[in-house]
Amino acid sequence: MLGAAFGTAFGIAVGFFIFPFVFPPPVAAEQLTEADRSPLAATGTFVHANPSDPIHWGRGKVSVYERTVFLEADFEVGPGPAYHVFLVPRAGVRTETDVDVKGANFVDLGGLRSFKGSQRYPIPAGTDLKKYPSVVIWCVRFGVLISPADLKTVN
Repeated sequence: MLGAAFGTAFGIAVGFFIFPFVFPPPVAAEQLTEADRSPLAATGTFVHANPSDPIHWGRGKVSVYERTVFLEADFEVGPGPAYHVFLVPRAGVRTETDVDVKGANFVDLGGLRSFKGSQRYPIPAGTDLKKYPSVVIWCVRFGVLISPADLKTVN
C-alpha cells in the first residue's frame, strides 16, 4: 500500500516536470499594437541567474513601454510549470530571496504563454514603472526564479 502511494506521488511529480518538455506550447509571435508603442520606458536582457542550474535559465530581450511589457522575438526560457512575468521593485535580482513574493511587492503580469518568442503583457493602470527596475520570469508553483532582466531606463 505504501509503495503504491509513493509510486503514484513520484509519478505525478515526474509528470509535472516532464510534461512541458513533451508537450511544449507553440512558439509565440505576438506583435505590438500602435497603442502598445506608447513611450518606451526601459529595455533589458534576460540572463541565466545561476549558471550551475541547467534547468532554470532564460535569454533574450525585453522592452517596457508605458502600458506594456514586450518579450522580444529572441526571448526563450527552459520549460517548466506555472511561469509568470513579474515586475519587481529591486535591481540586480539573481536569487529567489531577491524577489519578495510573500510581501507582494511585485506586479504579476500573468502567466507566461510560451517558452519562446515574442509576447506582450499589459501593465495595470497606475503602475509607476520607475519603482520596478527588473522584469523576472518566476515559477509560482515552486517559488523559483527562472530568469531576471535588469532594466535600463530610456531617456
